Amino acid sequence: MLVKILIKRQFKEGKTKEINALLTEFRAGAMNRPGYVSGETLLDPEDPNKVLVIGTWENMESWLNWKNDSARKKFEAMLEIYQHGPTEYEAYLLGKTL
Repeated sequence: MLVKILIKRQFKEGKTKEINALLTEFRAGAMNRPGYVSGETLLDPEDPNKVLVIGTWENMESWLNWKNDSARKKFEAMLEIYQHGPTEYEAYLLGKTL
């Protein structure tokens, strides 16, 4: 079952070039992983340092394999330098009803 992952980050001001480069590398790494379907990066129109990434994965197992991957953890550590606070994650199953 498809899963949508919401990844929320609040970045410090002034390092847009570095942050965009890291986010691009992050996406490229995810795209090569089994189970990756798609991803979007959204910016808050009132606060462009607030970023929401929406990733779509074939299943929760594929997402968790990427989330726990050592290469991904390396990217995450590099991004945290530019963040206010920790990254927030939310997972949602597609097509599942109450």
